[in-house]
Amino acid sequence: MNGLDRSPAISLWRDRRFACFWAGNSVSQFGDRITELALPLIAISALNASANQVAWLTALIWTPNLLAIFLGAWVDHQARKRRLMILADLLRAAVLLSLPAAYMLGVVTLTHLYAVALLTGAAGVLFNTAYPPFFVRLVPRASYVDANSKLSASRSASYVAGPAIGGALVQALTAPVAIVVDALTFLASAVLIGRVSVEEQPAAATGAAAASLLRRAREGLAFVVRHPVLRAGLGCAATVNFFTFVAGSGLIVLFASRSLGLSAGVIGIALGAGATGALLGAVSAPVISRRFGVGRSIVVGAVLFPAPIAIAAAADGPPWLRAGALAAAEFLSGFGVMLFDVNLNSLQAAVIPDRMRSRVAGAYGTINYGVRPVGAIVGGLLATLIGLRSTLLIAAAGGALSLLWLLPSPIPRIRSLAPNNTVDTVGDADDDNRPVPH
Repeated sequence: MNGLDRSPAISLWRDRRFACFWAGNSVSQFGDRITELALPLIAISALNASANQVAWLTALIWTPNLLAIFLGAWVDHQARKRRLMILADLLRAAVLLSLPAAYMLGVVTLTHLYAVALLTGAAGVLFNTAYPPFFVRLVPRASYVDANSKLSASRSASYVAGPAIGGALVQALTAPVAIVVDALTFLASAVLIGRVSVEEQPAAATGAAAASLLRRAREGLAFVVRHPVLRAGLGCAATVNFFTFVAGSGLIVLFASRSLGLSAGVIGIALGAGATGALLGAVSAPVISRRFGVGRSIVVGAVLFPAPIAIAAAADGPPWLRAGALAAAEFLSGFGVMLFDVNLNSLQAAVIPDRMRSRVAGAYGTINYGVRPVGAIVGGLLATLIGLRSTLLIAAAGGALSLLWLLPSPIPRIRSLAPNNTVDTVGDADDDNRPVPH
């Protein structure tokens, strides 16, 4: 059955291989928060970049995802996925280190910043397409949700504490020098992943090697489209991502400042407090999925992620109430996205065959991440035409409608990722061990 580990769930706290990988991933997540703050600050302070030029930095980071479908097809044909992940970390470290070096020589340019954004984004796509086959060789099937919960908790914690750490480093060391810290976190991640031994799939057979890259890319996309679970999950995730990027963190901050009249300090406190919702959601996801089912958790998360944007949009009254509404919206949304991501990522790991993992990840990423810059552009246009508050309400309503992808699919009926079944659906266990029909 797809070469998956059928062993029962174990305590990942005692799994040294997972702990090593988790440590590397966690360190690099905190480093990412530093660069997310430092990179635009270099453009603004050192190069006097305009708002549009700064926006392009974000767009270029996501642009390589448009080619993820082809990169995933290539990665699936490689035998050593772990080496590709290490290579991606080393590439990101080297690219980032070029910035402080150029800064010290006084030769930093906007073109250089754009190249850093594009290359680190491309290395990130390489890492993400090589990661799914590595993950299922590292983690027992019954521990998928627990493992994704721990990885998501680290990511959420980085959003809670990372900006404060990044701000302190930028202030103490300057933005270019602070980026050295992020580069070092990628080096640490590469070293720690290098210490994790997994039994990887052998290289593809000769016949498969003859298949063109385009053909393999089409196979990955076709597999997603034909599979009822993957198709519904991708449709839902892409819809949510489009509308949440319509709202965008930039528009929410702009709305909080101009429409709600909150100071920068109050906005920061509200967003920081709200970010704890994501941490709580990541930690709670395994318990909730065991109690209510993996599928139902995904359904609830799909609505709870975008809908709270409406709370912020409807905020009014005294300043403390407006700030509280912003924090509540961020808290509930963060909780929802973790409930959605942890369970959907685990379900996808359970239903994708080994030979297709990177191809599917590439096809999935091209669509799911490709809609993000489109959503951001649409959000900017809507805000100009109809105002910030109306744009946020549209984002909340449109994102919640992503639920319509899930309801007719098998996902709401999936109860657990049982070790002896591909899926265990509520009231209809898959007793003959067949995969989800597709």
